[in-house]
Parts: sequence; structure tokens; C-alpha cells
Amino acid sequence: MKQLGALNKYFWKYRLRFGVGLLFVFLSNYFNVLSPQITGFVIDYVQQQIPGYHAPAHPARYDGLVQRVASWIADAGYKGLTVVALFGITILLLALLRAFFLFLMRQTIIVMSRHIEYDQKNEIYRHYERLDTGFYKTHSTGDLMNRIAEDVSRVRMFTGPAIMYLGNLVAIISLSVFFMLKRDQELTMYVLAPLPILAITIYYVNNTINRKRNRYRPH
Repeated sequence: MKQLGALNKYFWKYRLRFGVGLLFVFLSNYFNVLSPQITGFVIDYVQQQIPGYHAPAHPARYDGLVQRVASWIADAGYKGLTVVALFGITILLLALLRAFFLFLMRQTIIVMSRHIEYDQKNEIYRHYERLDTGFYKTHSTGDLMNRIAEDVSRVRMFTGPAIMYLGNLVAIISLSVFFMLKRDQELTMYVLAPLPILAITIYYVNNTINRKRNRYRPH
């Protein structure tokens, strides 16, 4: 992890792209988690139209944006299948918004990683220019070219896709847990309770598989 500290200067140089990219990560996942809420609201609406329906003691709590859309549809006087159709169009619009911000997310973070890759290759090349001829006599050309091509490319995979997917994972988990707790805290605890056991089990099984694979791998 200490070696990754050398990348801080690049993140600081492209801090605007990096920050905006993380914002797009959050927005794309925000619109993603709204779709299940729209679906839940439609189901609740359909159930309310059934004769003999009894409202729950604790009504479901939805995001403010979902509430505004529902209020707009209710104030317009729409009923029945028209309401369901309008919410279906809303889900489609949310999917389009999510796709739009996913595109912007890639255009900021992935392009940032390309700029970092370009800077690193230039920095390595300038370092090569300062080395004396004795260095090139003791080091192969292929190894030097591999450092400026393959190694820098692997660093780019960290500064681009790895950070993007990590941010995406953190955002979707955080938003999902937030809205789950907002909806039903007790049910959320039941859902999350097995996760530590599952994580430990996966870690143990993965280590066991790696040990056995290394033991029987031909040398």
C-alpha cells in the first residue's frame, strides 16, 4: 500500500476529474436504487385499490423524489392503469438517467486514468534519458520496455477501472442499506446478519482453494 502513495500527486493533479467522477458514481447508483422504490410504490398502490384493504400500521417511507413524482401523479387526477403506466415510464426514465451518468462516470474516471498513464510514461522516459550508457549495458531492452508499457498499464487499471468499480460498489451498498433502514430497520438487520458469516466462509474457502492449487501446480 505504501507504493500506492506515489500516485497521490497524480490524483491531486486531476482532482477535479476525480471528484466529479465520484459524484457521477453516486448519482448513477442513486437513480438505480430508486427503481425498486417505484416498483414498491406501484404494488402498494394496486393493493390499495383492492376492496377490504387495510393500511399497515407503519406506512412505507420512500425517497423524497419518489414522493414528489407520486404527488404530481395524484394531483393530476390519474387513476388505475394510467398510474401504473406513468410509473412504468418513470422507471424507464430512471434507467436512462442512470445510463447517462454511467457514461459520464467512465468519461471522467477512465479518461483521468489515461492522463495518468500518459504522465507516467513521459516521466519514465525522461528518467531513461538521464541514465548513463553503463545502465543500458546491464539491463535488457525488453525489460525496460516492459516497465514503460506493461507495468504502467497495470497501474492504469488501478487508477481507472479499479477505483471506478470500488466507488460503484461502495455507493450501491451504502445507498441500499440506507433506504433499507429507512424502510424497515428490523428486517434490514435480519438481512444483514448473515453477511459477516458469509464473508468469513468465502475467505476461508478461497484460501483453501488457493493453497491446494499451489500445492498441485507443476513447477
